[in-house]
Amino acid sequence: MKRVLFIDRDGTLIEEPKDRQVDDLTKLSLTPDVIPALIRLVEGGYRLVMITNQDGLGGASFPQEKFDQCQNMLLDLLRSQGICFDEVLICPHLPQAGCSCRKPQLGLVVHLLKDPQIDWRQSYLIGDRASDSEMAQSMNIGSFLIASPESPEGATTYSWPEIATLILSEPRRGSAERVSKETTVSVAVDLDQPAPPQISTGIPFFDHMLEQWGHHAGWGLKIQAQGDLEVDHHHTIEDTALCFAQALHQALSHRACIARYGFALPMDEARCEVLVDLARRPYFHFNAEGLQGTVAGIDVGMFQHFFRSFTLELPCNLHIKAAGENTHHIVESMFKAAARAFKGAAALEASGATVPSTKGVL
Repeated sequence: MKRVLFIDRDGTLIEEPKDRQVDDLTKLSLTPDVIPALIRLVEGGYRLVMITNQDGLGGASFPQEKFDQCQNMLLDLLRSQGICFDEVLICPHLPQAGCSCRKPQLGLVVHLLKDPQIDWRQSYLIGDRASDSEMAQSMNIGSFLIASPESPEGATTYSWPEIATLILSEPRRGSAERVSKETTVSVAVDLDQPAPPQISTGIPFFDHMLEQWGHHAGWGLKIQAQGDLEVDHHHTIEDTALCFAQALHQALSHRACIARYGFALPMDEARCEVLVDLARRPYFHFNAEGLQGTVAGIDVGMFQHFFRSFTLELPCNLHIKAAGENTHHIVESMFKAAARAFKGAAALEASGATVPSTKGVL
């Protein structure tokens, strides 16, 4: 999913002159702190779309070539700092033309509103006018206003550094529900706000394992599941894994700025090593010496199935290697080690840097 920032130009990216027309290079001036803020946002995984009204562009009073000279200089300058726009959308009409593409109308973004790859929950419009806020409302996305002479009276305005910080500090939360003839499962996860785990699956030992995950990962984790336990544990454990993975996938979003990799720990005579790579290439490897029979009435093979289902649904690359004598200890060591591995892999890097891959995406 793509997170997109729709950004106004005059008054937002560049200062707007008194005559409201940037038609000469002497009028081209960046707004304060815009470049470092945009660098942070781009490195945080955001795509950029410029959207601007340019009254009478192409007419005698605003020749296209004069606009292009300033526009190309602006884009070249930003590009030199790694700031590139996927699209530049321009309405050239005067207000009295009554067109459908002038902000706050949605004509310029209709094609993007149909894009299923855009994560609208985490996309925003940044501008300086009431029309920008109105357009954001029509698009059903959040908005921020830069302080400018055109800002609505009494409106809350922000500096570029404040906007970047607010956007990038959005809590990483995810939720998922799964309802079938066999189970009803709901999961909510918050990667940035620890809370006591709230787990209820109808399988006490499984609850205990999931509580270990929530506690040792330092996540807020809520899991509620009802299943056909009169048949066996299979459907409830499998569907919980799938729902948990879906919620975590949503919380990780673009997977930028994370550590990506992450743990080995002992538990009495048992030991477990969990290796994870949060790149979206599913692969699962499992080797647990001594894990056989049942624990608390559960076929221990269900725990391998839990982790496999979780891995493929997330998706991620997960290797689990465990050994021991006590089945309870082996299983618990796996959940604790998995919690620590995923905690480390999902942690935000202190630098808040780029996607942890030379490919530029995970």
